[in-house]
Amino acid sequence: MNLNPKLRWGILGAARINERLMPAIVESPNAELVAIASRRAGASAQTLAQYAPNQQNVRAYDGLDELLNANDIQAVYLPMANHEHAEWMLRAIEKGKHVLCEKPMALRVSDIEAIQSAAKKQKVKVMEGFMYRFHPQHARVQELIQSGIIGEVRSVRATYSFMMRPARMYRLQENTGKGGGAMWDIGCYAIHSARLFFDQPAVAVTAMSKYVESGADSATSGIIDFGDGKFAHFDFSFERARRSEYEIIGTKGGIKCHTVWQLPGDVPVISWWTEAGQVCEERLPTANHFRLEIEHFSDCVLNDSAPRLSLEDAKTNCKIIVAALQSAAQSCVVKIND
Repeated sequence: MNLNPKLRWGILGAARINERLMPAIVESPNAELVAIASRRAGASAQTLAQYAPNQQNVRAYDGLDELLNANDIQAVYLPMANHEHAEWMLRAIEKGKHVLCEKPMALRVSDIEAIQSAAKKQKVKVMEGFMYRFHPQHARVQELIQSGIIGEVRSVRATYSFMMRPARMYRLQENTGKGGGAMWDIGCYAIHSARLFFDQPAVAVTAMSKYVESGADSATSGIIDFGDGKFAHFDFSFERARRSEYEIIGTKGGIKCHTVWQLPGDVPVISWWTEAGQVCEERLPTANHFRLEIEHFSDCVLNDSAPRLSLEDAKTNCKIIVAALQSAAQSCVVKIND
């Protein structure tokens, strides 16, 4: 009897995010890295040697189907191009694999609904990979809000940006309809984190974008209307210094998360203030949100529990992103229907 079961993982793609994800799988006590696959000859072996050099008996495939057909792989992590996520999630689910998919899960709500139906039929777990949600600093922010110290939440501002390097220009090669641009890359973080602090659904979105020649957005700003004067302001860009932060303003004060994209050795800082004159900066313990994400999903599969990030959450995020893209393209307010 195995007293310490481990979920057996395969990675479907040799993307750059493996720099963070591969060590997270290796270091998680309830996960085991079994294989990695890529369509580029030699890329999977190179990625394995670079990010998990001390791992023995991990297979490297020069073909994705070989990994999906492997009976000893229970779950796959999918870090492929945005427009490929839905197709390859469905292929993995059809093979009976549990799937953790790098954000965004899909470019259309209908694709997520198809994934939901397939996962239910095959009785597998699936989750969208917003790793930041597993960092304890966000639970601390929620704890402060629930304490009532800043009163009722009325607005949230979420800002994400970095200067695009030449090696990463591929993110701008496709238009927004094919998953290219800042919205699908970092904007989904802004919208996801802004939504986290409102109990009611969004009712409308307004957005403005700067586009490059391909039709991809290089910068977008906008507002999500949650009704009753409650708004989320999102702003993200490939043309500004690095930022990954959000600020919440309530009726009695505010809270700021200074760095959402935490590296494992970073010291998280959140600060809060009240109209009564209280001011506080909290420095929290370090944590690896990629590893915590892997541990969580592995636990969900091993113990048959529901993932923290549901498919309903994925559909809601996708719906708002699509509405924001429509708003920016047509210079109008877009209503969001439940």
